[in-house]
Amino acid sequence: MTSPFGEDEEEYELPEPSRNPAGPARIPGPRGAADDLDTLDDIVDIDDIVDARYTQYPEVTDHPVPPAPLPAEPEPEPAPEPVPAAPPPTHAVLKSLLGAWALAACSADETQAVEDHLTACAPCAEEALRLRDAVGLLHPEETLDLKPLLRSRVLEDCLGKRPARIPVPVWASPYDTETARLDALLRDFGDAEWHTPVRLKWFEEECRQTRRTTVAGVIGHLLAVDGLVAAALGLDDPLGPEASTDTPTVRTERFWGDSPYPTTRRVREPWREQGHTLVRTVSFAGRGVAELDVEYGPFALPLGDAFLERAFECWVHAVDIAEAVDYPYEPPSAPHLNRMIDLAARLLPAALAGRRRAGLAAPARGLVAAGAPGRTLHLEIEGAGGGGWDIALDSPAAKPSPDHTVARIALDGVEFCQLAAGHISPEDAAVGQNGDREAIRDVLFAAASLSRM
Repeated sequence: MTSPFGEDEEEYELPEPSRNPAGPARIPGPRGAADDLDTLDDIVDIDDIVDARYTQYPEVTDHPVPPAPLPAEPEPEPAPEPVPAAPPPTHAVLKSLLGAWALAACSADETQAVEDHLTACAPCAEEALRLRDAVGLLHPEETLDLKPLLRSRVLEDCLGKRPARIPVPVWASPYDTETARLDALLRDFGDAEWHTPVRLKWFEEECRQTRRTTVAGVIGHLLAVDGLVAAALGLDDPLGPEASTDTPTVRTERFWGDSPYPTTRRVREPWREQGHTLVRTVSFAGRGVAELDVEYGPFALPLGDAFLERAFECWVHAVDIAEAVDYPYEPPSAPHLNRMIDLAARLLPAALAGRRRAGLAAPARGLVAAGAPGRTLHLEIEGAGGGGWDIALDSPAAKPSPDHTVARIALDGVEFCQLAAGHISPEDAAVGQNGDREAIRDVLFAAASLSRM
């Protein structure tokens, strides 16, 4: 083959183009002329060369490497949708819960819903009140405090099974029981309770008298008057031997003025110790000691009656203390209350005669010989400790006789004791009356005159 330049050129065959299995052979397009390029950048991409340099030779540091980008912060999770509030209970649902609410068997939420509903629904409120009253009848609320008579009942049961070697005399048992009951009330008193104001009440000069003191002052009063019994038994008088002839009122005033005890709770220990000593002494004394006289100033009482009188005053002032501290206090047991009422009934003829001498009662209806029957008033005491007593009206020496009864009085046992203690006036005593009005009035006033501070 002859070349265009005039030289022979060897013939050869062009190789067949390689076959592309993926499709027809790709033939590059015609290359543009150099004159058509504007700059060198159009021929070589400078940035590609620089990138290739730093990729191939990483030790070259004359050109800083851009920092790696920070990871993108995760997008915050969307807030949970609020749970819709439960609809309020309907009237029918709340009404069905009234029984459970009355029994205190509802949950806290149910209780609140029911009580909120009761303030707006009158029919449901009335129904709830009826249900609560019914529950109260089925399950009566009981105080957690021990019953006041529990101690005496336990002692009686124990002594019945195993009698004491040295038994307490029957006439001293009420005093032993009432001092123990009052001591049980005082045992848990704090300093504030010991300084609680207490108002003593008694009947004098045809009207009710009062005196203000404290709980400690009341116990000091009991300690001072119990000292009369101690002196009669030959024991130490808490006020000293010079006070043994003073009246109960004078002894109390002396004790309040001179003793360091009434202002504090320390008075409880000597009072309780003196009570134990009195009971222990008469228990070991044997027969005949009950007839020993105890001087009260203007009058005297046999020791057996003096113990009953001290038991009565201990109970009366225990009620004063309980009322001051807002605490319930039960009356004595029926046998002991009967003995106290019997003592007051036996003292009424002498009290009536004393008032007659002072011009405070109607004169006697004629002279009555000692032991002869005279005008009589029948006193009927109802309730616990009750019974019937005939009261001689004209003279303590007269013999009361049912055949000579001119009047009758009926009184509750506790109310009669309150009258004898001066806690209620004769005019306020709710009594059943029949017969001589003058005799009835004289006896009621005589009963009130038995009281003192």
